[in-house]
Amino acid sequence: MTDVEDPGGSAGHGKRVGWVELYLDLVFVFAVAQVAHGIVADPHWMRALAALGLFATLWWTWIGFAVLYNRRGDDSRAADRLFVLAGTIPCGIAATQAHHVFEGHPAVFAAAMAGVRLILAAAHRWPARPGLDQSRISWGYGFSAVLFGVSAVVPHSSALWAFALLQEAGFLLLGDRPARRRGERPERPTRAARWRMLLKPPSDPNLAVDSAHLAERFGLFMILLLGELVITVGTAALERPADDFGYWASLVAGLVMAGALWWLYFASAARIYERMLDLSGGNPALAYSLYAVGHLFPAFALLLIAAGVNLSLHEYPPQAAAWFTTAGLTMYLAGTRVFSVPGRPRWYAGLGRIAALAATVCLAFLGRVLPAPTVVVVIAVWAVLSTVVAAGIRHRALDRMGDDPVAFLRGIQEERLRGS
Repeated sequence: MTDVEDPGGSAGHGKRVGWVELYLDLVFVFAVAQVAHGIVADPHWMRALAALGLFATLWWTWIGFAVLYNRRGDDSRAADRLFVLAGTIPCGIAATQAHHVFEGHPAVFAAAMAGVRLILAAAHRWPARPGLDQSRISWGYGFSAVLFGVSAVVPHSSALWAFALLQEAGFLLLGDRPARRRGERPERPTRAARWRMLLKPPSDPNLAVDSAHLAERFGLFMILLLGELVITVGTAALERPADDFGYWASLVAGLVMAGALWWLYFASAARIYERMLDLSGGNPALAYSLYAVGHLFPAFALLLIAAGVNLSLHEYPPQAAAWFTTAGLTMYLAGTRVFSVPGRPRWYAGLGRIAALAATVCLAFLGRVLPAPTVVVVIAVWAVLSTVVAAGIRHRALDRMGDDPVAFLRGIQEERLRGS
């Protein structure tokens, strides 16, 4: 990535993450940390499910600013900086109210989310550059603001939140839509046709996303979520005696696990995702698939792992501690597709992938015979082994991809079609 700003936005390299975006991330780090702490406060699966819904709400809010700055943001324009800075205020209020959502009092949080969307609506309405029409996004955020505002005064309003997020997912990263006559039913595209649509540049250059900026943006956010795991492990040191060998073993294991998860993402998945998006000309539908939706569960998995490790370091860890850790690791491995073998899938490759993921979950059964800190050590060793396997798979994939990822991906699709 070069150091030259390109707010006009070619799909390739040129735009850097703005300083004001990093400031916004500090607020969201606080918010998602409250989500993780909510799981620790009541370690049950229903609380974890509620945490996923709360995290998804924050996730799509953060993506709104990421896409806004990707397409039209510029640190040299005061208006763009002010819109992001204004967004930090309701986001900060929402962060302080996250625990009240778990307690059944979401009114202030919902009102803050409505305020954020009013700011996003105004930001997309503000003139940016010729040819960039974002009025539909502006109206969409206005509608979401109304839904969140109503939910602040209506009881049992989780359905309103879900509807608001779904309609945001529909308008935020729009791709090309083939024109069809009135009354004509759209044909369901084949897998090969879907790949072609994802790998071709958008017909309207203004819809393209900057691949380098988006990859860096999500990479930095994943780093911040990994930091939650590091903070969780380090904070426990303040409450343990220096001669507690079990804790020190868990401390080292937690840091090793965080390093392995970092390696899994940045040494393999992140490189492939950015290269695919770059060669597609910044296709927004591919960006939606790889980043907006594709990163949701791996990102939440890091919070679930952090909560599980935190609970494992308690004096009397609950049984859910090991399950949160292994379930989170399984979600992370599945979400980043670390065991996916490129090329024509063999039956034993798919079976091996399922077996590896199942074995990851089942490591939690060790909690019945081993102390919780020891289970953390075993899970960390498993994460390192998974990293070694994934590194070999992704290295071969990158070698095959070479300088023509589009041809590589088309070749994979042709192999799979011949094998089906």
